[in-house]
Amino acid sequence: MKVGVIGFQGDVAEHMEFLYKLKDEKKRDVDPVLVKSRRMLSEVSALIIPGGESTTIYRLIKEYEIYWDVVRRAKNGMPVMGTCAGLIIVSKDSQDPRVRGMGLIDVVIKRNAYGRQANSFYDTLKIKGIGNFVGIFIRAPVIESASNAEVLATYEGQPVMVMNQYVLGLTFHPELSGDTRIHEYFLSMVGREGYVSTGSREWYVSGVA
Repeated sequence: MKVGVIGFQGDVAEHMEFLYKLKDEKKRDVDPVLVKSRRMLSEVSALIIPGGESTTIYRLIKEYEIYWDVVRRAKNGMPVMGTCAGLIIVSKDSQDPRVRGMGLIDVVIKRNAYGRQANSFYDTLKIKGIGNFVGIFIRAPVIESASNAEVLATYEGQPVMVMNQYVLGLTFHPELSGDTRIHEYFLSMVGREGYVSTGSREWYVSGVA
């Protein structure tokens, strides 16, 4: 199966490296694809929107006319994982007029709420269906509310990993951890092998059939 990574800015290489690691070392059926066009997006079975600068990634996916294709594909069941900036983009409400959330997961986000890059940190998280995992937080957003999204992990009482049907959102960077289990979990969503959220499936972006 082809799994895409939006390739404009951010931790693109790190996500691609993890996918190749799953392919080469763990013999998973995955063909990593760098997505920079609608044609490339049309070829993939799942998509990762990486961490980085959310305003830049948002501007470029709009400029290259990828934004609405992602929304439509996700609405039709394509698994999407958004990490850090990617979570801001797939959220219901980014609380930032420069980044219109896709409405793919029912969360309200506050950008860079953990502080500047100098305030980055890591800690062990307990993730439902995965177990203990080292979460790396870099200029991380905060999930202020997660109404219909299922919370898979929290940190100091706040959600840091959430799921809405086939959309996975993380405030931290699993691609920097050296631990591929979250990416394996995501791959299992493609073939519906693993756990599927029982959260309600609702789509919040108006004008999308």
